[in-house]
Amino acid sequence: MALTLYAHPFSSYCQKVLIALYENGTPFELRLLAPDQPAAQEFATLWPVKRMPVLVDDGRTVVESSVIIEHLGLCHPGPVRLMPEDPRAALPVRTMDRVFDNYVMTPMQRIVFDAIRAPSDRDPHGVAEARALLDTAYRWLDGALTGQGWAAGDAFSLADCAAAPSLFYADWVHPIAEEFGTLRAYRQRLLARPSFARAVDEARPYRRFFPLGAPDRD
Repeated sequence: MALTLYAHPFSSYCQKVLIALYENGTPFELRLLAPDQPAAQEFATLWPVKRMPVLVDDGRTVVESSVIIEHLGLCHPGPVRLMPEDPRAALPVRTMDRVFDNYVMTPMQRIVFDAIRAPSDRDPHGVAEARALLDTAYRWLDGALTGQGWAAGDAFSLADCAAAPSLFYADWVHPIAEEFGTLRAYRQRLLARPSFARAVDEARPYRRFFPLGAPDRD
């Protein structure tokens, strides 16, 4: 049975999984999640928490982007192995995956979600905290990535699937300072990766919906 992915191409966590699928040319059916699409009700039934993306594989529902990518590697392996076979070698990959999700993606989304709120409900203190965390993460990543081709070494991995949309949108929301040249160069390498370039292109029609306004670049 074909894989079915419930997702939206402009969602950062959906892009994370799309990168993994595109890396290996894994066939799947996209069920577009949008208010006017019938897939929305199916999605709510499959995963009442309603957090994208959700993968259905032969009747089995798989949630959470990192788990979906590991599931693909185990059940639908392709030429690009996104998780090392050696459990010890896998730990740095999982570590960087969590760093990008928790300390780049999460504060970035906090700023975006705050912009969606009514002005009376906004949280300037929370936004300031999120920006400070992004600055801290940028500084740490700039050092951690020095001398590395990809996030967790020389091989493209799950960590890079997480890094690509994280840094893509974070730089829109809170630009990466010029002083972090290593991190900025890594973001450019991600944008040049065919799998992520495809995900970015597929999301272009939705840029007008970005709450803070999408910059005229990337």
